[in-house]
Amino acid sequence: MAQILPSPRFTTIHLQTTCSIKCPPSFSIHFSLSPLHLKKPDSFLHKKGSFQGIPTRAFDTESDQTLSNEYEKIGEEVELVDGNGSSSSGGDKDKYPSGELVFREYDTWKSLFVKLRMLIALPWQRVKKGSVLTMKIRGEISDQLKSRFSSGLSLPQICENLIKAAYDPRISGIYLHIEPLNCGWGKVEEIRRHVLDFKKSGKFIVGYVPACGEKEYYIGSACEELYAPPSAYFQLYGLTVQASFLGGVLEKIGIEPQVQRIGKYKSAGDQLTRKNISDENREMLTALLDNIYGNWVEKISLAKGKKKEDIENFINEGVYEVDRLKKDGWITDIKYDDEVLSLLKERLEIPSSKNLPTVDYRRYCRVKKWTLGLTGYRDQIAIIRASGSISRVRGALSTSSSGIVAEQFIEKIRTVRESKRYKAVVLRIDSPGGDALASDLMWREIKLLAASKPVVASMADVAASGGYYMAMAAQTIVAENLTLTGSIGVVTGKFNLERLYEKIGFNKEIISRGRYAELTAAEQRPFRADEAELFAKSAENAYRSFRDKAASSRSMTVDKMEEVAQGRVWTGNDAASRGLVDAIGGLSRAVAIAKQKANLPLDEEVTLVELSRPSTSLPEILGGLGSSLAEADKAVKDLLQVMASSDGIQARMDGIMLEQLDRPSYANIIFTLIKDYLSTL
Repeated sequence: MAQILPSPRFTTIHLQTTCSIKCPPSFSIHFSLSPLHLKKPDSFLHKKGSFQGIPTRAFDTESDQTLSNEYEKIGEEVELVDGNGSSSSGGDKDKYPSGELVFREYDTWKSLFVKLRMLIALPWQRVKKGSVLTMKIRGEISDQLKSRFSSGLSLPQICENLIKAAYDPRISGIYLHIEPLNCGWGKVEEIRRHVLDFKKSGKFIVGYVPACGEKEYYIGSACEELYAPPSAYFQLYGLTVQASFLGGVLEKIGIEPQVQRIGKYKSAGDQLTRKNISDENREMLTALLDNIYGNWVEKISLAKGKKKEDIENFINEGVYEVDRLKKDGWITDIKYDDEVLSLLKERLEIPSSKNLPTVDYRRYCRVKKWTLGLTGYRDQIAIIRASGSISRVRGALSTSSSGIVAEQFIEKIRTVRESKRYKAVVLRIDSPGGDALASDLMWREIKLLAASKPVVASMADVAASGGYYMAMAAQTIVAENLTLTGSIGVVTGKFNLERLYEKIGFNKEIISRGRYAELTAAEQRPFRADEAELFAKSAENAYRSFRDKAASSRSMTVDKMEEVAQGRVWTGNDAASRGLVDAIGGLSRAVAIAKQKANLPLDEEVTLVELSRPSTSLPEILGGLGSSLAEADKAVKDLLQVMASSDGIQARMDGIMLEQLDRPSYANIIFTLIKDYLSTL
């Protein structure tokens, strides 16, 4: 198990190896990915009346001279940073549009049109004029849309709220609470990009960080102002990699994992078979760690207007005093939440006897884009979201929102292919992979779709192994700087429980017909030589198919693809420089590229149609009403779901998964199960 941690308290990115053990004895290794602020002399909170006459603006693709000095400076100082604040790689700046969002004021007719729509909006979609949008960003953030009753936060809805608030003349600004996050760096980058885009509207955005690690500060530093209470937890200490191995434990209790993996970097299975980290895995994890840490230092140094050496020195000092953070300009000031709200009231010229008009995240999600004139454009682009582990069919333990089910995904792809409504498709992927057969079946359907209309893949936190398998069928692949991708490799295996059965006095005998009938059924003995050979050839065949299709899709020779395959995980930036990814950016850049490929004018808006709409099920309603009850057994249910879909060869990323801050990880559950078993011997 490998983990990248910012500190003992806050998690940045976790690289963990988890296994799913299933009886009968065949098993498959399941892996999943759990990873600016220039202080102005006259900040808005210290400049009375700075909100009067705030213009209402709209997005376009023209140059806008009213960008903040901070955003302009970032763009000027870094030649390879695109309009979204992401590093461009592979010479894609001229080939692909940046998708940068720029604002312009509504004209008189547009403003009147929006105001009329606001008058006829339903009561729960109305917002008081001069309101402050308050959003608390913390915990797990899903890349899927959420229903009204779903617990947790949704990245597309967070980003949509920021876009709507920028347009909405009733919103005066945003108050953003940022607390410990449980998501990858791809989502963090997307949120940060939307914060910077919102600032172009001329409205304020204030951040508040009562508990802050690297991810939280990465977003908070993009806010106009950043505040923290006197007792705030700041742990900006850097990142570490940890690796845990069960090889010695399983050996003691008589379990022999027989793992077949293809690719020297495919560390899937290491947690089960090894007692220490391999040289190849160390090399890969070190490269990922260097990329993540280097990107953070670089972006923060640009945000703070300091040298990278100064940022690193500050990190190495181990500063935790909030006073020091204020003194060195890492935060704007030290204030409690109520004091920040009082400042907002004062600057908005609201009498102290009255409450600050606010609208929270969930209520503002109900405000329709139609009300603000953000829909109704003639041309439509479909957004298809694919998030979670990949399985071929829905299992008995599955819910409507659990993972990617190939048979349902394929049905959706075919519907889009047959429709003439959509000019292009953006495939949004956030998946560490899963069943290799399911991945191949979806690859085929995406390939057929791409033959009929433009398809652009947009990667979130992770699109690796089976996730990359899906993406490579698209005509263009867009990834975030720190998206984890690649991992072109496969793994499968079974447990030999012979010694364990001897210890506990258990016996099993099998009567079979056919030379290889007991290949995966006989867990009471190891593979015979001919069985091991067949098992290896099957995995090698699956790997060659994956690698060769990747080479063809990326217009590489097989030998060239082999150099970047071998189960190696890359960050988006490194993947772009090696030809696995075409452009660096978020969903907005993917949409711009889709427009370009569909021959749609880049300066004209399109309607984005979300085809992965959430469905409200009874478990979701109960989860929304009693989230603590639902969370109590979620880790166990997730583990069981992984086990239920573990048959066959797997195309999964090498042990990288999101850390669960509020519940035990799968690896911890396995350790607990083994501990309980040992206590009974």
